[in-house]
Amino acid sequence: MERSAGILLHPTSLPSPFGIGDMGHDAHRWVDMLADHDQRLWQMCPLGPTGYGESPYQCRSSFAGNPLLISPGLLVEDGLLTNREVEQYPSLPADQVDYEGVRSAKEPLFRAAFKRFSPSDDFAEFCRQEEAWLETYALYEVIRALQEQKPWYEWPPTLRERKPKAIKEIQEGYKEELAYHRFVQYIFDRQWHRLRRHANDRGVAIVGDIPYYCAYDSADAWGNPEILELEPKTLRPKRVAGVPPDYFSPTGQLWGNPVYDWDFLRSHGYEWWIRRIARCLEFSDWLRIDHFRGFESFWAVPAGDETAVNGEWVSCPG
Repeated sequence: MERSAGILLHPTSLPSPFGIGDMGHDAHRWVDMLADHDQRLWQMCPLGPTGYGESPYQCRSSFAGNPLLISPGLLVEDGLLTNREVEQYPSLPADQVDYEGVRSAKEPLFRAAFKRFSPSDDFAEFCRQEEAWLETYALYEVIRALQEQKPWYEWPPTLRERKPKAIKEIQEGYKEELAYHRFVQYIFDRQWHRLRRHANDRGVAIVGDIPYYCAYDSADAWGNPEILELEPKTLRPKRVAGVPPDYFSPTGQLWGNPVYDWDFLRSHGYEWWIRRIARCLEFSDWLRIDHFRGFESFWAVPAGDETAVNGEWVSCPG
């Protein structure tokens, strides 16, 4: 294998006039700088829509992209925004990301772009290819907004448990909102692939990152509760993830993510994991799996414990 070097930098850290790094021209210039200095790898944290604490390791979906990384500048070039709309963007801190400020500033732009967007064959093909996760994610985002951003496990039972009648009412009553979230993911997908192609053309490989666990408050857990160890009636975790006590932490680390139901996953050919890794490889050339050792065994802690002391190692299929 040829020796190479690179830099770890999440796209949110790139310079930008929009309060957060994005997939626009500054990202393309960053790739050019890497290539010009013989850096052949660009490594980054996960790219999903951030949830609790805005951590890329606690995403609201393992399959979706973070809308905040969408470049308004590229939307202007695509004819979906006007220069005037972008010029009215509020002034935001340049030395740190004000996530709520960015979210409040970008969403009106995305909605303006959505109004100008004419669905194409390419958009229809994207929705068809990504249907397995896209429809669940769009429903999750629409319902979460209707429920004042409460986590899914605090929604009314009919929505929490995805009762067919309740889901059908959302699908029929909020078609435009569901279409909006599909559009946002389509734009993310196209902007990212444009950036990745530029990187590959310049000889720079993208090194992606995938967290071993998915977040409890996520479209993954809501749409696929059977892949996790959850109580059948309450859908609350039976056991949660962490690591045992060691020299650095006498009580261990309590991460709180529900652990996987590996018996279910194995009986279904690991289909969810295969789809998850395949989706991540659509965004990157190489893939780092955070907490890779979890595929051999994982530390499981009884739900409700305040530390990880009472956990145990549980063997995995590997």
